[in-house]
Parts: sequence; C-alpha cells; structure tokens
Amino acid sequence: MSQPATQRPKIPSVGRLGLVDPRASDYLARLGWDTEDHVDLLWSLSRAPNADAALSALVRLSEKPEAAWDELSAALLTDRGLRGRLFAVLGSSLALGDHLVAHPRSWRLLAGEPILPSSEQLHQAFAQAVAEMPAGAGVDHLRALYRDQLLLLAAIDLAPAVEDEPVLPFTAVGAHLADIADAALAAALAVAESTVCGDGTRPRLAVIAMGKCGARELNYVSDVDVIFVSEHADPISTRVAREMMRVASEAFFEIDTGLRPEGRHGELVRTLDSHIAYYQRWAKTWEFQALLKARPAAGDPELGQRYIAAVMPMVWRACEREDFVDEVQAMRRRVEQLVPADVRNREIKLGPGGLRDVEFAVQLLQLVHGRNDESLHVASTVDALAALGRGGYIGRDDAANLTASYEFLRLLEHRLQLQRLKRTHLLPEPDDEEALRWLARAAHILPDGRNDALGVLREELKRQNVRVSRLHAKLFYQPLLESVSPAGLEFAQGMTPEAAERQLAALGYKSPQNALSHLSALINQSGRRGRVQSVLLPRLLDWLSNTPDPDAGLLAYRRISEAMAAQRWYLSTLRDSSAVAKRLMHVLGTSAYVPDLLMRAPEVIQQYGDGPSGPKLVETDPDAVAGALVASAGRHADPVRAIAAARSLRRRELARVASADLLGMLEVTEVCHALSSVWVAVLKAALEAVTRANLPENGRAPARIAVIGMGRLGGRELGYGSDADVMFVCEPTNGVEDSQAVRWSVSVAEQIRTLLGTPSVDPPLDVDADLRPEGRSGPLVRTLASYASYYEQWAQPWEVQALLRANAVAGDEDLGQRFLLMADKTRYPDGGVSADAVREIRRMKARIDAERLPRGADPNTHTKLGRGGLADIEWTVQLLQLRHAHAIPALHNTSTLETLDAIAAAELIPAEEVELLRQAWLTATRARNALVLVRGKPTDQLPGPGRALNAVAVAAGWANGDGGEFLDNYLRVTRRAKAVVRKVFGA
Repeated sequence: MSQPATQRPKIPSVGRLGLVDPRASDYLARLGWDTEDHVDLLWSLSRAPNADAALSALVRLSEKPEAAWDELSAALLTDRGLRGRLFAVLGSSLALGDHLVAHPRSWRLLAGEPILPSSEQLHQAFAQAVAEMPAGAGVDHLRALYRDQLLLLAAIDLAPAVEDEPVLPFTAVGAHLADIADAALAAALAVAESTVCGDGTRPRLAVIAMGKCGARELNYVSDVDVIFVSEHADPISTRVAREMMRVASEAFFEIDTGLRPEGRHGELVRTLDSHIAYYQRWAKTWEFQALLKARPAAGDPELGQRYIAAVMPMVWRACEREDFVDEVQAMRRRVEQLVPADVRNREIKLGPGGLRDVEFAVQLLQLVHGRNDESLHVASTVDALAALGRGGYIGRDDAANLTASYEFLRLLEHRLQLQRLKRTHLLPEPDDEEALRWLARAAHILPDGRNDALGVLREELKRQNVRVSRLHAKLFYQPLLESVSPAGLEFAQGMTPEAAERQLAALGYKSPQNALSHLSALINQSGRRGRVQSVLLPRLLDWLSNTPDPDAGLLAYRRISEAMAAQRWYLSTLRDSSAVAKRLMHVLGTSAYVPDLLMRAPEVIQQYGDGPSGPKLVETDPDAVAGALVASAGRHADPVRAIAAARSLRRRELARVASADLLGMLEVTEVCHALSSVWVAVLKAALEAVTRANLPENGRAPARIAVIGMGRLGGRELGYGSDADVMFVCEPTNGVEDSQAVRWSVSVAEQIRTLLGTPSVDPPLDVDADLRPEGRSGPLVRTLASYASYYEQWAQPWEVQALLRANAVAGDEDLGQRFLLMADKTRYPDGGVSADAVREIRRMKARIDAERLPRGADPNTHTKLGRGGLADIEWTVQLLQLRHAHAIPALHNTSTLETLDAIAAAELIPAEEVELLRQAWLTATRARNALVLVRGKPTDQLPGPGRALNAVAVAAGWANGDGGEFLDNYLRVTRRAKAVVRKVFGA
C-alpha cells in the first residue's frame, strides 16, 4: 500500500539545498534524484562545502560508462559514510573531482569503512605499480595511484563537513601525506634506477627528506625538499637523481633540492664526506636550521642514517657560531620582505601572525636550547612546541594555544590547496564572500548563533592572527621574565638563568647578563609599575630584538622608565598604544642620539602615536616651532635664562625630528630644513636676548646687527652634527662712531658664542665664524662698509666661494638684505669671476683631496671629504655657479639641491649627470645624519661591516637593515658621482 502523501518526505527546492547553478534542477533530474527516495541524500549534498561543484562532478561521473552509475547511486542511498566522504571531496576539490571523472572506479575506495594504509602498505602498493609498468611506458599509472591515495585521505579528512564522521587529527593528515611522499619517492627512485642502470649495478644513494616532508607534517600540495647523498662521487648517481626528479615531477610532485649545500649552485649529489666537510667549513645558520627536519626518506637506509648521525651534532652546536645572531636576524628580515604589501594580510604562511612566525620561533628556540636538552631533538613543529613547554622554555598554556592556532592555520592552508591541488597560502579576497564561505564549510566551521560560518571564519582568522603575533613575542620573552622575577626563582616554573642567557644571546643581546639585570629591575618594581612592565616587556623585547642594538635599546628603555616613574601617562601610553611602543623600541634600539633627548623631553614620546591625519611627529610645522622658540626666549630678561628656554624647545624639536627621521616619516630634505630652522631660531633668540642685556642706559643700541648664515646653514641644509657657520655684520646707529658700534657688536657676538657654546648634555651649539674675511685672523664683526671695501680689494677665491652660500638668518632684516646685495657684486660679478679665480678653486680642491682627509680615514667611505661625498658635490655645484651665475640668475641660490635643479634647467651638464650628483648628495647626507643618530656625536666616517654599519643602514632608511647592501649602494652612487666631479673640474 502506498504511503499517504502527508507522510512522504518533501523534496526540498534547489534554493533550500544551497544550489545556485541554474542547471541544478536539470542535473538532479538527469541523476534521477528528484524523487522522495532521495531526500536524505539531497540534504547530505546540501552540506557539501560547494554543493554546485559536487553536483556538477556527479553528473560528469554519471556519464562515464565505466562508472557503474547505478551501483554508485544505490550505494549512496544506503552508505552514509560513502555519501559524506564523496560529497565532501567533490564539494571541496575541483581537482579531485576531475580525477574521479577520469578514473570512475576510484569511488569504491571511499565505500564501507575505509582506513588509511600503513607506511608499509603504501610502499608495497607503489612498488607493485612500478613492477607492473611496461618497459618504456609513461607514469600515468603511478600518477593515478598517487591521486587515489590523496583522494582517500582527503575524503576521510573532509567527511565531517557533510556527515557525522570522526575528525582526522591534523598531525595524522601531515604524517600520512609524508608517508605517501616517501612511498612515491621510493617508486620514482626505482624507476630512475631501472632507466639509468638497467640490469647493471645501481649506485648507493640516500634521499634525505627536508622541510615539512622531513618533519612528517606535509601539505596536500607542496614541493618536497630533498638532499641526495651518494656512497661514491660518480656521474651515475647524479643521472639517477636527475631522472628520479623528472619521474616524480611528472607523476607526483616537484622535488626541490634548493636546501643542498651551496643551494641551487651546488652539486646535486655529494658524498657523505663532502657533505660533512661543507657543513664544517661553509654552511650558514639557515642550513643548520633546515637540517632540524632532516630524515632519510628513500634509497639506502644505512647511508641515510650515517648522514643524520654525522650532521645532527653540528646542528645542535650551530648557536655557538660567531655570526649566528646576525644570520638569524637577516633571515627574519628576508622572510618579512618576501610578501608583497598588497597581499600581506591574506598570506597565512608568510604574513604577520602566520605559519612562518610560529615555525621560525620554534626552530630558533630548538637551536638555542637543543644542545643542552635532547628532548628538543624533534622535527615537527607541534612536537617541538610540546617539548618546549615541558622543558619550561615556553609556558605550557602558551604552547597549547600556539599549537591550536598553528593547526587552525594549517587546516585552512590544506583546504585552499585541495581546491585545485595547487600550491597556495593565500586567503580569498576579503570581499569574495562566496570563496570565504566555501573555505569556512570545507574547514568544518559551523555557525555560532551570532554569526554564520562566514562570520565565524572572519572572526576566527582575526583572533588567531592576533594570538600568534602576541604569543610569538611571549614565546621568547615570558620565560625570561619568569627567570628574573620572584616567582621565577623556582626554576620549575621557568627556564634556568643559564638558559635565559643563552636565549637572550641568540636574540641579539651581546651582554645577556646585563640584559637580565635590566629586566629584573623593570619587573621587580613595587606596585602597578612592575605589573605593567611584566605585561609590556614581552612585546617590547620582541620589537627590540629586531633593532640593530638591543642591548643599548634595553638600557635606554630602563633609564627612561626610571626617569618617568612618577608619570602615570608613560606606561599607560605604551600599554594602550602599540604604535607608540613599537616606534619607541625602534628608536631606542637604533640611536644613541635620541634617548638622551627623550630623557629631557619625554613629552615627545606622546607624539609617537597617530593623529587623525597621520603620525603626530610630522604634524608639527618647523617654522611654527621656530617662532615659538623665539617667543619663549623673549619672555626672559636674563640672557642665560632666555637661552635655557631656547635650548629646551630646541631639545624637544631635535627629539621630534630625529625620531621622525629614524621612523622613516621625513625625507632627508625635510630633516635638513627642520634642523636649519631650529638653528636659525636659536640664533635669533640669542641675539635678541644678548642685545637686550647689553643696551646702554639710554636704551638705544649703538648698532644694528645682522647674522649671516654661511655654509650649510646659509643653504638651509644643516645636518645633526653641523656647526652654525656665520658672519656678523653691524651698522652704527645715528650719531655713533664706527669704532664704538663695532666694539659693542663684538661684545654681543662674543657673548652669543660663549652662551651658546656653554657645555650641556644637549647636542652642542657651536657658532663658527671662521669663514669671515681673513678667517680666524680677521675681526669677528665688521661694518657693512668694511665688508664691501674688503671684498672689493682683497677677497681671496675661497672667500668668494664661501659667499655663494651667504644668507641672512637673524638680526636686522634690512641690514642683512643689504649685505647680500653687496655680496652679490663679489660672488656674481658682471662678466663672471676671473679665470684665475676658477683655476685657484680647482687647485684648492685638488689640495683638499690630497691633504685634508683625516689620517686613517677611508677615502671611499668618508661622507664629507671622501670620493663622491658632500664636499665633492658642493664644490662642483659652486664651481659651476662661479663660472655661470653671472649669466644665469637661477644659479643665485644658496641651496645645493635647488642649484642642481637650475644647473639641469640651464643644461650646463647633462641631466643624467645632474641626477648622479643629486643622488650622491642625498645619499651622503643621509649617511652622515645616520652616523650622528647611531653614535650620538658628529662623525663622517662610515664604519666597517658589522653591527654598527647595520645600525647606520637602518637609521639611513635602508629597508632591510643590511649594512653590506647599504654600503654597496653608497659606494656605487658615490663612484658614479665622482666621475662627474672629475669631468667638471677637469673641463
């Protein structure tokens, strides 16, 4: 008797099944699945990550005559496990769907209660496939077997997304993929040996798995990293290895041998002795890090074990290498630079808070502590995290949380790769909801009541990335803090002091004992300050470890923290604003110049944050600061107090400018303008204060005074280490004799120089008047008429050249402008300067090149007087001015860069040569400024390779902080500029 209509299952609509393909209804009809008997089956289909993709693959499968569709359709009605596994695979992997359509009988692998074959069974299956291959046949049979094994594993792995199947642990998936890879490698080696050697003697060859395959945590789609080791050095071994790689790439996966000695440039196959000799003499730290995961995978097992026994002791001594820290830091920088900025937040492997962060941190800790603790001699990341937790090198909760985050990100990586069996680590675009929803369902992510699966995925991704980033810092540093805190005195709760010192040394601290004492002082403060420091320090130390000098940075942080003990805003700001804290650590770990300024101007730290329109450090107008400085000093009648007020504002401005410079927020031209602006303001304030203090009883100054900026001050191109080159000019007021006016003006000028030159903890304020007529032998102050008379009768070529950069900067504006008009007659005379003067300038330049360089200085890397340095560029520009400014008004300019623009516009030399001079001036100026920022005092000589040069590179804005690359660029730029200099001076 037929079932009453009211009791029959209702056939769901295609919309309710989640099918959006307009052909869906037709597809269901063609399969015969549009009846009440298939309702349960349809609901299972609807739970596939992509029901449309699964249905389309089923239709294609039904059209294959060898598919025995009726048998499969009947099995799907009765076998819920088969239904879940098949629908999950077809809805998750287009590539495995294609494989099933090409090999229709493979669906039977998923029926019943399938289990994963053991490693031995896999080897037997692949060996049998090799034995059954006809001579000269292709590898299609091997490829089909490999894909069948991926199909079976993926089906069991994915099934919980559709049916109530048990979840396969992530570690089991990676291990089984490695077992499949081992069997495939053995099969490829067997085919290669047969092809190359025939029935002849086969070489003893061991295939060492590296990377994720070596650690038995392989991805579904990945290059398999290997190293080949042979018993003897012979061409046959290399031919077999090359043929094995060809077979594997056609049948299974690409083999990557880039981890072999000397990388892609090295021999493909080496003997064991050759490997040992290389690792003993030439290997880099990254190569020992890679060997952490090495294991024999195929070929001669005894030779493979001998290789492991020989290299592993060297791996666990790698952290003792002299260049270990530098190479580790360089590796971290290279990884960060591998990812384009536009996809960085979608990269689950190399992006921030991604898989590589976890793996790199774990491997570094293994290398640091593995020599003393054999429990850390494990290959997989998950096993290593557990061992580090048990050993107290990281917190147990942190190990568990990081493992969970790592497994979640690896799960997403697997699902992304399964879709098309392509190697990828890139999440879909944030606005591609369809792709993200598919990923969520494939990863077994369920709605949580507040969000659908897509919303849960988005929240989980954000949470996991934040957690990995936070734990990455905590991983290294929390146990260190425990080792110096009162709770850490019981070593069971944290690492021993010896282990803490090893770890700090590996993280870049040259004096780990001192670093531990700084940490102890910071976190063992009483009350709130100690608690907040304990929370802050893991992240701060992580950021410091990426700086050129973590030791100096930590000491500076301690000094500032102790000085700011009474200021509640200080720690609160660092706690609440990661941008402020991160920027502060970068500055403290790079510069010796800025920390002392911040000690006396701590309010600048509050400007490290971001405002509505960007970083607060660059929201300040240097000219406004200069006006405020002059006004502040003007409130004090006493010159000493007035200059103290000026110093205070200058200190704050120097701290702001230097901080913004180090953080890459200012161009070098903006830095020079700001530094010049504050120097000019100081001179104005000092002149006004001293003038007021020296007024006669009648309150009327005997003379008007103007300060003329010379050199880089006149060009508004000062650096951090520049003096203020000036000349003082006066003019008597009505009724005052010249001699009286000059005496009074000299007194004022000398007081200015004395008061500004008073020793201070701030960067010095040296006023240099040596460019005045007759140099040090000449009067400190002259009247305008005296200057005019001197220059008209006695001006030497060097004095004419010096006037090219003369600019009124302080004092009486009218007098200053009249001085410049007078100077124009000397520096830009009608008809140009004499040929004799030009020849004398050339002779002087040749003499300077030969004699002025300091003893022991390297002429290639002295930023001021070296080859293609600042003096070269500035003298070249000034020579062209002397020769052509009379005819080209645009050359009447005190700025080197602006004059170069005029030289290019006038086509005095080719535009490409002007650009070479410009780049050399900018490069040398950046380097010279960076030297002061790093060393804290003026210097012109670039250091040799090492930490100091790396610091200069960072301070000069060199993105990766590689001192070698920075120096190569400096030498290249200055060498090219020197060729232009020689051409101009030789003309």
